[in-house]
Amino acid sequence: MVVLAASIISKSGKALVSRQFVDMSRIRIEGYLAAFPKLVGTGKQHTYVETENVRYVYQPIETLYLLLVTNKQSNILEDLETLRLLSKLVPEYSYSLDEEGIGKTAFEILFAFDEVISLGHKENVTVAQVKQYCEMESHEEKLHKLVLQSKINETKDVMKRKASEIDKSKIEKNRGEKGGFSSLQSVTSGTGFGSDTGISSSSGGFAGGSSFGLSTEGESFSKPKGRPTSSASAPPKGSGMRLVKTQRTNQFLESLKAEGEVIVEDVRPSAGQSRAPASLPSDPVTLSIEEKLNVTLKRDGGIGNFDLQGMLSLQILNQDDGFIQVQIETGDKPGVIFKTHPNINRDLYNGENILGLRDPNRPFPSGPGSEGVSLLKWRMESADESLVPLSISCWPSVSGNDTYVNMEYEAPTFDLQNVVISIPLPALREAPRVQQIDGDWRYDARKSVLEWSIVLIDNSNRSGSLEFVIPAIDTSDLFPISVRFTSTRTFSDLKVINVLPLKGGNPPKFAQRMLLSAENYQVV
Repeated sequence: MVVLAASIISKSGKALVSRQFVDMSRIRIEGYLAAFPKLVGTGKQHTYVETENVRYVYQPIETLYLLLVTNKQSNILEDLETLRLLSKLVPEYSYSLDEEGIGKTAFEILFAFDEVISLGHKENVTVAQVKQYCEMESHEEKLHKLVLQSKINETKDVMKRKASEIDKSKIEKNRGEKGGFSSLQSVTSGTGFGSDTGISSSSGGFAGGSSFGLSTEGESFSKPKGRPTSSASAPPKGSGMRLVKTQRTNQFLESLKAEGEVIVEDVRPSAGQSRAPASLPSDPVTLSIEEKLNVTLKRDGGIGNFDLQGMLSLQILNQDDGFIQVQIETGDKPGVIFKTHPNINRDLYNGENILGLRDPNRPFPSGPGSEGVSLLKWRMESADESLVPLSISCWPSVSGNDTYVNMEYEAPTFDLQNVVISIPLPALREAPRVQQIDGDWRYDARKSVLEWSIVLIDNSNRSGSLEFVIPAIDTSDLFPISVRFTSTRTFSDLKVINVLPLKGGNPPKFAQRMLLSAENYQVV
């Protein structure tokens, strides 16, 4: 009765975290984990799968699997109890139950697994005990940190002494150079540099009996006789070296612009200007509602795929504001399936639409550098074409040596911003001849793509058209057409009503941000 390994894997069988409790080669455990997704049937409610050699005891967590690999003689009831305990521990160490979140806290999860399972057998521990064991302080670790800090402080002291010695040597060197310059100031007779190129043609390059021509009026080169002197503020033409900015760089950039490349010029701020700081949330509490849309439309009409994924995330600046609960309003849209984070009190959410932690004495993560905590996720799949926020129709026709393309967009309900419709084209010698357009267009010659852009679609322009002409081609080369846009309206109609403090007092100010974006939107 032995647990061979405890793992967290993706739906495709990729191992994110895996801890082996018996001697086992890497190839063997990777083979077991890679074979698991093929054994799991869709729509079944079983929690274990058996093969000739091993038994898989598993539990889905978000888009991942928590998996125990045991031998067939193992007690399945005890294995299920072990799996249940591990499923409670994983959310305690990873706020985000996805590949990125598991990867960031992989070692903490492994340490917790070691406290639960020893040599393949379950230890009699609870979640609180495991957390306490993992957080216990080590005397050896403290001693190591103290030694390391003393070495760092000693290195800093050595750096300061070296820096002061370098500064002293520079000061002594500058004093010596000033003494040399004062002895040269009396020698100003004769010509400094004789010709316009900056070097005299007589006496082997220097005028006889002259020095470098340094005078007490300033460090300017002395001029040859017979030439009018210029002011000190403007250097004379032809004297010394001049840096002339060549035009080759500009010509190269202009040629790239002509080919359709977007050139971003580096404009450096002046000395009196200061760079603007990076934009950070200024409100104590920020709640972001983001939805990503994946849609595949058919060129002859109809919809091939409609998949919407949304997330409500919370970002808090100050730790004092972390003891809160969030009251929301879902919009009761049919087809939208909501799922809370494992650390959220589901009874409170189901009963009162309030998102709060299971442990009210535990605050939400906070800090200016915090990426935010995912509170709620939702998903929506549909085959209803009327839900599509932006429909695109393309009507190409070949006539003689030309192909006439007519396109039209329709956005019946949603207000969309920064709409860009990218039409792939074969390699052309010249840009397409655009005969009519609602909006703007741009042809990228290097990628051979015609981009039709509309800054804003609202009630004033719910539909628009584009007509252009290109040489005769196979009309299937105009697909797939890709679309990207953003909107401040969401499908779920989810809204944050209020932020409730748990420790009394006035509720903190909060900002609500909503964004719908087209992640993969195509016409094929």
